[in-house]
Amino acid sequence: MELTGFDRFLGAATFYGQIMTLLVLIVRGRARPFPVFTIYIVENICTTVVGYFVFYHYSILAYCYLYWSLGIVDEILLLFVFYELAVHVFCPTGVWASDVRRTFLGVVCASAAVALLLTCLAHPTARLAIETFILRADFFSAAMDSELLVGMLVLSATAGLPWKTHVARIAQGLGAYSLVRVATAVVANYLISNRLADLFKKLSDFEILTYLTCEIFWVVMLWRNAPVPRELPESMRIQIYTLQKEVENDLIRARAWRKN
Repeated sequence: MELTGFDRFLGAATFYGQIMTLLVLIVRGRARPFPVFTIYIVENICTTVVGYFVFYHYSILAYCYLYWSLGIVDEILLLFVFYELAVHVFCPTGVWASDVRRTFLGVVCASAAVALLLTCLAHPTARLAIETFILRADFFSAAMDSELLVGMLVLSATAGLPWKTHVARIAQGLGAYSLVRVATAVVANYLISNRLADLFKKLSDFEILTYLTCEIFWVVMLWRNAPVPRELPESMRIQIYTLQKEVENDLIRARAWRKN
C-alpha cells in the first residue's frame, strides 16, 4: 500500500498535534484534573510511533492487526475518559447523587445496547472475516461514543448541572470526532461498494482532519485559563448539602411508598 503525500502530511500533523496536546496538559497543569484524558493522549502517541515502525518495517497485514488491536485499548480508555468527564459534571461537590449515578449508568447501558443493535444490522462488504469484524467493531465504538456524549448532555441539562470550561472543550472535541467517525462507519458498514470506495477514502481523510482540528482546538482551549468561579459562602454550601440530603431522603420515602 503506497501512501500519498497528503497521507504522509496527515500522519505527521496528527502526531505533532498529539505531542502539543500532551505538552499543554503537562505545562498548564491540566494533567492533574484530567489524568485519564492525559493517558489517552499518551496512548495515541505510542500507537502512532509503534504503527509507523510496523508499517515501514513489516507487512501491511501486520500493521492492520496492530492498529485494530490497539484500537480496542483506545476505545476502553475513551470510555474511562467519558467517566472522568461525567465525574467533573455530575459530581462537582465530590459526592454523587444516587439517582444521578443510577441514571448515568443507565445511559451507558442504553448507549451500548443501541450501538450493538445497529452493529448487528450492518452487513459490511469484506473479503475476510477479520475485516468484517474490524468494520463492525469500529462502527460499534463510534456509535456508542456519540450516543454516550449526547446522553451525558441531556442528563446534565435535566439535572441542571453546567459543564465547566475545560470539561466542555474536551467533550466538544470528542463529540465532533465521534460524529465524523459514525458517518465513515455508516458508509463502511451499510453503503460500501466499488462505486463508493472513493467516498469512503474521502471520509477517512476527513475523519483524520477532524481529529487534527480537535487537537488544535484542545491545544488552544486547554492553554487558556478557565474563568474563576465565584466562591460560595460557607453557609450556602451547608444549605446546598442539606438540600441534597433532603431530596435523596424524599426520593427514598417515595419509592418505599410506591412499593407499599
